[in-house]
Amino acid sequence: MDISSHREREKACGESQGMRATRKTHILHIVNSLQVGGMEQVVVNIINELDPFRYRHSICCIQSTGPMVDRISFPVKIYTIGKKAGPDYLIPFKIARIIRKIDPDVVHTRNWGAVDGVLGAILAGVKAVVHDEHGRDAADPDGINVKRRFIRKALSYRICRFIPVSADLEKWLVDVVGIAPAKVQKIHNGVDTMLFHPADDRGEKREKLGMENDSFVIGFVGRLDPVKDLATLLRSFALFSSNLQRKTYLYVVGKGSELESLKKLCNELEISSKVFFAGECNDIPAVMRCIDIFTLTSIAEGIPMTVLEAMASGLPVVATDVGGLKEIVEPYGTGFLTPARGVEEIAAAFTAYANDPELVSCHGKNARKKVERDFSIHSMVAQYDALYMSLFAGGRS
Repeated sequence: MDISSHREREKACGESQGMRATRKTHILHIVNSLQVGGMEQVVVNIINELDPFRYRHSICCIQSTGPMVDRISFPVKIYTIGKKAGPDYLIPFKIARIIRKIDPDVVHTRNWGAVDGVLGAILAGVKAVVHDEHGRDAADPDGINVKRRFIRKALSYRICRFIPVSADLEKWLVDVVGIAPAKVQKIHNGVDTMLFHPADDRGEKREKLGMENDSFVIGFVGRLDPVKDLATLLRSFALFSSNLQRKTYLYVVGKGSELESLKKLCNELEISSKVFFAGECNDIPAVMRCIDIFTLTSIAEGIPMTVLEAMASGLPVVATDVGGLKEIVEPYGTGFLTPARGVEEIAAAFTAYANDPELVSCHGKNARKKVERDFSIHSMVAQYDALYMSLFAGGRS
């Protein structure tokens, strides 16, 4: 499928640039799908922000496309394999067929779900292969699965660069998986601080959602997936809200396999009237501007885009101390870090914020400053730009 709504804009821009070179570096991004998620948002950001006069992009989705395709600003060819559940040993050959057809300069795969893309690139004879690690899933939250480590190590001889998004993942790739340090280059995720910014009036926005103007609202945005451990979030919220006189709500944005079990748990904890399951939302900046604090209770993470978006929106963060979260959340500065599955500790952090509006304001301002300083979208894109150019500097093989 083609996204053609911006063809005229690109043509007009191209004509105005006159003397620019017409040869563009072609990047093939291989992902599991384009469902809503932080890793998928990074792909969208890279495509949207890289110079369209120097790059063109294609995407190969191993399972399916998804709503993230609507966030792409330029025409992009998308190929869908349609992989079903369970092993399919023909996937690398199907990917290789696509690669031979479109002849990209660089193949860029992301996470374990797209590892077949590396095999496809090898079969197709592509020399410039990049593989990102954005985080681990619930099936292997500590990254110790022997089969997965062996495959990553075995493929490393044909991968030009591994890109971990956090220092934790960088250390894991080198020390646990055994990747040569020279092949590992950390690139932090970055967020658009113009799009995500503090709210002028949270009260007006939350009233539209049926929440009282003076209520205290905790927000979560992400997949309803086991790795996010939302059961711990619900138990923490139940403990917190039972001891609070002030009206409080939990606003959960996203969809996933855990939805029904989470609704059942809400009934068991008797908090259903306080928890909003909003489903998928295309206006995440608006969501961030209607909540007081953001929370993430995952058992494994890289550098979550949703946390960066929340911090850019001027929100303190209560998160579990896993993966790369310690690199972005500063305890007693921009938020609180708690143990994974630490129900009492998470509830205590919620209480500290609910009882101290000045602390919310102070940590929120600090969070915004940290993202502006260390996690801008411009810094991230500049690093990917330099990486692609270094791989392609010697010309095509």
